[in-house]
Parts: sequence; structure tokens; C-alpha cells
Amino acid sequence: MKSSCKHMIFVLFLMNIALHSEAQSAAFKALLNTIYDKDFPLVQHTDSVLIQNAILLDTRELEEFEISHLQGAQWVGYNTFTLKNVSHIPKDSLIVVYCSVGARSQDIGKRLKQAGYKNVYNLYGGIFHWVNEEKPIVKDQSLVTDEVHTFNKTWGMWVKKGKKVY
Repeated sequence: MKSSCKHMIFVLFLMNIALHSEAQSAAFKALLNTIYDKDFPLVQHTDSVLIQNAILLDTRELEEFEISHLQGAQWVGYNTFTLKNVSHIPKDSLIVVYCSVGARSQDIGKRLKQAGYKNVYNLYGGIFHWVNEEKPIVKDQSLVTDEVHTFNKTWGMWVKKGKKVY
């Protein structure tokens, strides 16, 4: 069986487990372990000093960002991302990238590192984990909201706090 097929079966298995709320946290952690490259640095939601001092880059699509995002985040996109989107950021800046759970942001983070950005971190669990830990999100940079775009209904199962928007 090909590796990508095995990966998909494992993800579907985890999603089935997640339907039972008591196993959701463990299933979410297992999912994240399948996504993350062990060599790419992660930052936890509890590391407020690093996060507050970093340039936050939201790598989700614009319609997701417009629903909500982390305070101060800049939208750079995923499908539309180019290095021109970040050309104004000095390469020695502290940068935290995030998306829904961390897969897209890790991809963009790797592209940033390949382009010479030195201090790039991926936010563990993305905005889903952030919201589940009851950290604030905003709309229009200042209006606090509880709405979070879940990418689609299937991925919405990982959001346990706030209001899901599809």
C-alpha cells in the first residue's frame, strides 16, 4: 500500500475516533504528529513572549482570514502565496506562521526558510488549537469574535470552542 494511502487511512481513523469527545484531544494530537516535520520548529500557544514579539503570518485562504485571525496577523495566503507577499519583512525577523491545524503553515514556513528567513516557527495546532485553548481571535484586526472558519465541515470536528463557520 502506498504511503499516501496509508496516511489517508490513518487520518480517517483519527477522525472516527474524534467523534467521541473524550478521545478528541488524543486524536487531535495524533493527527498533528502525522502533519509536522520533526525538524521544523513549533511554538506553543503558551509561549506568549515569543508570539507577542513575532510577526504573525496567516497562511489560510482569504475567506478564512476574513472570518477571524490572531490579533495583528498579516494574511499571506496559501494557494496564492508568493515571496513578494513577505518582501517587506526583514529576513532576521521573528516569524510565526499558522493556518487551521499547521500543515499549510508548515509548507509556507519551509518556503520562507529556503528563501533565507532565519527565525520561522509554526504555531502548534494552528488557529483550531488556539481557539480550543480559549485564546482570543479577532475580525478586522480589533473586533474580538468567537467565529472561526473551519476550512470545511469535516475539519470542523477539531474545533471544540467558539462558533464554527464553513
